[in-house]
Amino acid sequence: MTSSMPAEPSPIPRLIARWDLDKTYLRTDFDTVRDLVRTAIERPDQKRTVPGAAALLRELGRANVEIHILSGSPEQLRSRIEQKLRLDGARWASLTLKPNLTNLLRLRFRALRGQLGYKLPSLLQRRCELHHQRDASGALVREVLLGDDAEADAFVYSLFADICAGVVDGDLLAEIMRRGGAYEDTILDARRYAGYVEKGAVVGRILIHLDRQSSPSDFRVFGPRVVPFYNYLQAAFVLHEDGSIPARAVLKVAQDLAYAHNFDSGALARSYLDLSRRGHVTGRGIPELSEAFAEMTRGRPAGASAIAAVIGELEKMLPDLQPPLVREAAKIDYLALAAIHNKRTKH
Repeated sequence: MTSSMPAEPSPIPRLIARWDLDKTYLRTDFDTVRDLVRTAIERPDQKRTVPGAAALLRELGRANVEIHILSGSPEQLRSRIEQKLRLDGARWASLTLKPNLTNLLRLRFRALRGQLGYKLPSLLQRRCELHHQRDASGALVREVLLGDDAEADAFVYSLFADICAGVVDGDLLAEIMRRGGAYEDTILDARRYAGYVEKGAVVGRILIHLDRQSSPSDFRVFGPRVVPFYNYLQAAFVLHEDGSIPARAVLKVAQDLAYAHNFDSGALARSYLDLSRRGHVTGRGIPELSEAFAEMTRGRPAGASAIAAVIGELEKMLPDLQPPLVREAAKIDYLALAAIHNKRTKH
């Protein structure tokens, strides 16, 4: 039975997954005051999960990945959010919410909608608070970050990744945050936490849910580390080929989308082809998916199930998949992007 309580963080996790909530995990509307009020008064059982997100979160937990949730939702919603996560069978090591009431009382109006001055220091602080930043072999504990296209996640996550890698130093970090509208105390916090982070290639993938159906080409400026995805099976495909989750976990996400959310099996299979054409998967994980499906259905006929159809389509497309284009890591001009990073802020 899956525990629905917050998980005790393991001493040395093999991988960290950091999740945003709104529009990444929860189907939240907050474009108008009415949307905000409705979100605030919704019961936990009324909150809608993005199809496939809960399944992937559970499978990451089963794969011994430590889950940390960082959301722009206000701290006052903590109880309802925790109840919703428990209903979904989720386990998490930390849940960080935005102190909007404090910001309001301190007349910090830019902070109410701004994400850079909130999320970046929080990410750096959580990295510093890990029991161990390196595993038993001495390698840095790796991270995968999940967000969406509604706000500034690709920008903030990429900046966090490059701070951890030592690409962005303290002076540049401070100037980026100033141009992005952050307050001076949050800039000082970010610089302080950045100094405690052990430098190296910490972030392997940044997965961006295209809630607003943005074009994937919009994210090329951030390089191949950022993977825009339309559905959570695409996210699972990428994580599987990275070695972050087993093949069986991918099939569980596919089952959730096909049976709980009525996704078409052909469309699910074609979503792999979409990733391949964009250079995010290679096809090397397909044989293992076929083996995992055969193991799951051993002793009983697979029949004409939706998952059998997905596996069949993947096997058919495998010989025709093109080798992915080699894309160099992008040198991101954070100073130029800083003033326009937040889509919800008008300039």
